[in-house]
Parts: sequence; structure tokens; C-alpha cells
Amino acid sequence: MSKTLLNNLPSFTKARRRYPSIVQNLKIEVPSIVSAKLSGKFFLIKTFGCQANVRDEESMAGFLIMANMRRTEEEKDASVIIINTCAVREGAEQKIFGQVGNLKGLKTNNKDLIVIVAGCVVQQEESLAKLRKTFPYVDIFMGTNAIHKLLDLIALRITEDKKVVDVPSDDVDVYENIPVQRIAPHKAFVNITYGCDKFCTYCIVPYTRGKERSRLPADILRECQILVDSGYQEITLVGQNVNAYGIDLKDGTTFSYILEEVAKLGIPRLRFITSHPWNFDDEMIDIIAKYPNIMRKIHLPLQSGSDEILKLMGRRYTVKDYLELVTKLRARMPDISLTTDIIVGFPNETEQQFLETLKVVEKVNYENAYTFIYSPRKGTPAALMEDNVSREEKGERFNKLKALVDSQTEANAALYVGNEYLILVDGYSKKDTSVLSGYTESDRVVHFVGTPDLIGKIVKVKITESRVYSFVGELVNE
Repeated sequence: MSKTLLNNLPSFTKARRRYPSIVQNLKIEVPSIVSAKLSGKFFLIKTFGCQANVRDEESMAGFLIMANMRRTEEEKDASVIIINTCAVREGAEQKIFGQVGNLKGLKTNNKDLIVIVAGCVVQQEESLAKLRKTFPYVDIFMGTNAIHKLLDLIALRITEDKKVVDVPSDDVDVYENIPVQRIAPHKAFVNITYGCDKFCTYCIVPYTRGKERSRLPADILRECQILVDSGYQEITLVGQNVNAYGIDLKDGTTFSYILEEVAKLGIPRLRFITSHPWNFDDEMIDIIAKYPNIMRKIHLPLQSGSDEILKLMGRRYTVKDYLELVTKLRARMPDISLTTDIIVGFPNETEQQFLETLKVVEKVNYENAYTFIYSPRKGTPAALMEDNVSREEKGERFNKLKALVDSQTEANAALYVGNEYLILVDGYSKKDTSVLSGYTESDRVVHFVGTPDLIGKIVKVKITESRVYSFVGELVNE
């Protein structure tokens, strides 16, 4: 008799298909066995990856708190430990294997401990097989589309005394009424879309998170209104490509519409991430420029400055398109802050194509850029491409790009010194608990001396020192 319940196994074949989705309003009941075994006990969630993963953590925590569990940061105290994984790059995936491996001793000493591995890594067929073989003590493997089943999966593990695998690749419905336990008391992520339909040739996301699907406007606005009424100071609208919001609804609803409607609710700060340049239209620019509570900080992934490489990547825009968009944004909002993602060493990238990327970076002058050496993801088209560029060449190009980006970041950071900015105070600095830290409207972190009553408030701070990736400031008393 099998010791594992295989509810669903991942399939890239299924994930490539674009099934219709429907909105399901969940009616959640805590299984009695879960209450009996776990009520009053502690859970711990370790999350890796993007804002979507952080938002998934908040939902998983919401379910566990419904079961009367409490959060802890101490592994030894936890009765449920969830490793919430990211698969975007190979390095992130390897880190996950290390984290899961570290739990073996805890599981050996506490047979009742429930270990769950969730997120994007388990959505990959080969990775899941490797995880199951390497870590037989993991109790539940749960995919990104199975979060709404969390309590039922735990109940199965307890009642059947078997491992559980539930990693569907074809469940692409939108689930509402999912409980949430916000990580921050004054800043919130709000999903507006799930999944992605772009299928950039290097990207694993369309396979691990499924088809692009939008929440209904009424459900988004209801969630945001609750946050405003609860005193939240900042909302970030989240999607793999927020600009594509509403396309699947086929009723004319656009991202510009939902962005404006949320801005009109009166939230002091409104952000969104991530934007694909191909969907960034003039209406969006107009809305951002119109509402002062929409932050003038945009993350706009470039990925490459070569048209040939962009085409191989399946990015759907040219360098000319991208630069025209940057020009429009800066013409309407001269104070806008731009950051980006760039990949070097894409298969068969020539030296000339790399130099074209440097040229675009020089022209745009980003406030910050996240730079990566291309990491092949098994199952994507790019992973099948033959590559004649050596690791040494890729490393040299990465270093050249990083040097340019670092110089721009340092020069742009120096411009902050001596100026006053509005800061949303997060709390005490993690590195120095004698000072507070918070973020500018352009999303730059500032450390300054202040009293605890400022946490969660927006205050004015004068920047006195640049540390390139953070600032030191002093509170402006008004």
C-alpha cells in the first residue's frame, strides 16, 4: 500500500494550456481533526521570492490562524513549518533544498511536526521528484494553486497517516474569501491578477503559476476599502504583469481603470508591481500623473538592450519602443524613479549585443537595476537553445554591467542628500535597533532617529548621508 496520497502531480503540458477560469467564493470550515491536533500551537513560514510569494504566505498564515494556531519565528517551537519556494532562478532553487534539508533533525526529534513545502519549485515536475526522493520526511507538497486546500491537506496528513502531494497545474480558478494575516500592520499587498500569459522564453512563471487571470474589480475594491478603513497607509497592487489586468475579463476593464478606482479610495500611498513594457499604454501614464497618491516609482524590466535578444526572449517590444516609453514617463513626471531587471549571457548573446545593453542602461540612467546572469529553467524554450557563450564571458559581462549600474545608483543616490522626503515609517532598523527606518515615495530606505509612536505614520525626513542603497536622515519637526 502506498505511503503517499498523490492528489495531483505537476504537468508542464497541462500548464501550457489556457483553460477558462471562474471565480469561486470559498466557504471555509476548519476540519475538526486540525482543531483537535493544532489549536493553540505554533506555525512558522519561511518565504523566498517575489511579492506574489509573500502574498501567498499571508494567505497560508490566514488559514492557520483560523485553526487557532499562532505564528512563531523559532523552528523548535513550531508544530507546522512551511517552506514557501521560488523557482525563478537556479540559485534560489538551490537555497530551497538547503532550507528543507536543515529540517531533518527537527523532524527526527518531533514526529508530530508537519513539514510542508509549497510554492513554485514544487510546480516543476523534475524538481518535485527530486524533493520527494531527497527529503522523504516532508509531509505535504503543495502547489501554488492549492493554497485554498491547506487545512484539508493537513487534515488528510493527520487522518490518513500518509504523505500528501497536491500540485495541480490545471486548477486556474480565482478563489475569493481566502483569509489573510497581513505581515505588516500598515502596508499591504493586494493581488489583482494571478499567473502570466506572456511566455517569455526564459521564464518559468507561466508554468508554475498558470494562466493569466484577473480578479473581479468589485472584489479588489472591497479588499482595498477594508485596508483603507483599517488605517493602512500603503497598498501595492500585485501581479506577474499588472498591466495585463482585465484582458481575460473581455468586458473592457483595464489596469488603468482599477488603478484609478483604488487611488480614489484615498489610500495615502499606492504602488503596483510588475509592469511589462509591452502593455504600458498612454492611459496608464495619464492616471499615474493625475493622482499624487500613486507613487512615482516604476519597476520596468528591460532584460536586454538588443532587439535580436529581445526577440529571442519573446519580450514583444523593441529597444525603440522601450526608450519611447521612458521618454513619455519622464516628460509627464520628471520626478519619476525607474528601476529595472537585466539578464546578461542569454544563449548566444554576442559581445555587440551586450554592448547594446550597456548603451541603453547609460541612456536611461536607472535609479537601481537588478542584474542577473541567465539561468536556464528546465521546460522553457530558452533552456533548449544551444549556447556558445562561456561562463567566463558571461561573468565578465555581468561584472561590466554591474559596475555601470553601481555607478549610476551611487550618483543618483547622492542627489537625495540635503533634500526632504516623506517617509512611511516601517519600524526599527534590522541592523540598528536604535534608529527607525522607512521608505521614500521612490521606495528608498531611510534610517533616522525617532520615537516609536511614528511607526506606521508618514513623516518628513531630511537626507543627511547617502550609503548608496540606503540613506541616513534626520526628522523634520513641523
